[in-house]
Amino acid sequence: MKRLDTDRQNELEPKRLAYAKEQITRLGFEITYQDEKEVRFVFKGQVVKFFPYTGWATGKTIKDGRGLNNLLKQIK
Repeated sequence: MKRLDTDRQNELEPKRLAYAKEQITRLGFEITYQDEKEVRFVFKGQVVKFFPYTGWATGKTIKDGRGLNNLLKQIK
């Protein structure tokens, strides 16, 4: 599905990506993969994917859901 406001996404996504990386690494996790759309890291031996623009996080060792704060609470 195509985004309705791609200009807004292009403006916000880099900021959200940088902030998410900072918060995840602050908790001691190493970013194993990143591109302009997602960040991946290992938690409890499994890969967790986080998509900063939508806030969606998914992985075997976490409860899938939306929001960086919810993800950070689970991995503390």
